[in-house]
Amino acid sequence: MGARRLRAGLRGWGGVGAMAVACALAVVFALLLPLVRSHGEAVRGTGAVQGVARGSQARVAPDCTAPERQTLEPSGADGPTIEAIKSRKGEKRKLVVGVDQSSYRWGYRDPNSGGAARLEGFDIDLVHRIAQDILGDRDAVQFKAIPTDQRIPAIQNGRVDMVVRTMTINCERMADVAFSAPYFRTGQQILAPKSSPITGYDASLAGRRICSADGSTAFSTLERDRAEGRLVRSADLSTTVPNQLDCLVRLQLGEVDAVVTDGALAASQAAQDPTVQLKGDAFTTEYYGVAMRKDADDLVRRVNRVLVEWRADRERGWQHSYDTWLKATLGADSAKSAPPRPRYLRRA
Repeated sequence: MGARRLRAGLRGWGGVGAMAVACALAVVFALLLPLVRSHGEAVRGTGAVQGVARGSQARVAPDCTAPERQTLEPSGADGPTIEAIKSRKGEKRKLVVGVDQSSYRWGYRDPNSGGAARLEGFDIDLVHRIAQDILGDRDAVQFKAIPTDQRIPAIQNGRVDMVVRTMTINCERMADVAFSAPYFRTGQQILAPKSSPITGYDASLAGRRICSADGSTAFSTLERDRAEGRLVRSADLSTTVPNQLDCLVRLQLGEVDAVVTDGALAASQAAQDPTVQLKGDAFTTEYYGVAMRKDADDLVRRVNRVLVEWRADRERGWQHSYDTWLKATLGADSAKSAPPRPRYLRRA
């Protein structure tokens, strides 16, 4: 039965090509599945790194309210962080950015695009815009594929200058990193097979196996809601994976009954596999932001200026990127996805 469901899912994956998906799944089977313990918790690197990833969900930034507003005023001035980026020599004179390479329409490699299958998507458009502003070259970027549970450690360890990877701004993460103003609005939703009796984030999840990405807002929301009675206690949350897309693979294999993730990502996954669909409405409101080091005030201010210009650009700005990448999966009306008017309440 699992093999038949997987083949059916693969037939629906027109967006990225069946051959590419088959190869990707082979990698998942060979590399990722052994990294998950029998009770579903992902095994990652050293204890120190694991502590950082988990710890970011356990702590809250002091005096954190309305986290999407806790950012700095825009500025075009260079500071020590930007000067360090600009001073890189030769081929290293690039903005180093942590991204996803497997989130359809957000950050992914399309094997049907020809050539080297460059990274494309909504997040990637924003990265190019930031690189153009700081370095004068939209292609002066070194992309690094970062798993969901390694986004914060990659920033703290200096592996990347920033992360642009459908990353939700919240108080827990603000204890470890600084965020830009929001650039997208979304919310957590349920993804399940069309034939499933699951109807949404409700009692139909009783006894169901739910997959989420370790270190994600979905995982922390599920744990908190179950503990506080907003989610049925019999829901099984034991399956977590390093990358959110791995949950879709497990759903196709019949190893879980549902996936919880941002609705914007879930819609793209439903577009890849027509055997699954969103169930019910979003049950949270969340905002994506660009994440940077806590002490990189000049970079935060510069990114916020870029976001102001990107939103105002009627030809090649936010709306153009939405229409190019997300209109087909989220609908023609972008109003529900547009970020709120920015507020800059953080003081350096």
